Amino acid sequence: MTGPKMPRARAMREEMRRKEARRKQFMYAGVAVGVVVIVVVVLVVVKVAGGGSSNDKTTSASSSVVNQVTTVPASVLEKAGDGGATTPMKVSGQPALTKDGKPELFYFGAEWCPFCAAERWPLAVALSRFGELKGLGQTHSRVDDQPSNIPTLSFHGSTYSSKYLTFTPIETQDTDGNTLDTPSADQQKLVQTLDTPKYVGGQQAGSIPFITYGNKFASAGSAYDPSILSGKSHEEIAANIHKGSGTDGKTITGAANVMTATICQMTNNQPSNVCSAPSIKSIESKLGAG
Repeated sequence: MTGPKMPRARAMREEMRRKEARRKQFMYAGVAVGVVVIVVVVLVVVKVAGGGSSNDKTTSASSSVVNQVTTVPASVLEKAGDGGATTPMKVSGQPALTKDGKPELFYFGAEWCPFCAAERWPLAVALSRFGELKGLGQTHSRVDDQPSNIPTLSFHGSTYSSKYLTFTPIETQDTDGNTLDTPSADQQKLVQTLDTPKYVGGQQAGSIPFITYGNKFASAGSAYDPSILSGKSHEEIAANIHKGSGTDGKTITGAANVMTATICQMTNNQPSNVCSAPSIKSIESKLGAG
């Protein structure tokens, strides 16, 4: 009686082991799928939240954007006046800043910074009145800063040629905080000395963007409210600058005039066709340049 039952019992136990093994396989597979789903969800959330970075990476600026920003008609600029832009502060008691036998305009900023984002547009316009700016980048400021995700240019990797001045840009970090340009010891000392309330007014020490115009004038922060660029494309901003239209175009061309007038104080009012323009002479009086 017992003989026939033993094989049947062993068969039943073996079947139970197989079922248990299959159950564990399904359970492990479910856990693995769950982990994958969680990871995917986390990545999606990070992507939507921006992860603290821009919605895109820096690329070469399009030829259309570069052309419109660097060839703004003199008639458009003349109509803009100062556009309500703030003026740099006059620097005293500091040695002249020069490079290669010419006065040096030194810019210190970062690609993630929304105020740097605003300041690059008029600076590119102004510099183009004194020389040729090449190799501009195109990016946005960080999405988790305020104001958020401002379309902008980048000076990282750019070159500038002019017989009137030199331009030295330092973009310290990209939108993710990765190092781009490392300032020299002399450049760090320059920032530590001039990027202070004594020389840039109400701005906190170390504010960016920081600009010194040959150590004759200095500024920190942006000359206008960056939020006027929110929601616009690079192409739209560049087109408005070239035409001097819209709040952004009028404001940026005005800020470019303020920068132009300040640069003229570095170059002894050369070239004359730029520095003798009525709008520039008017702004010079606000700079206390006479």
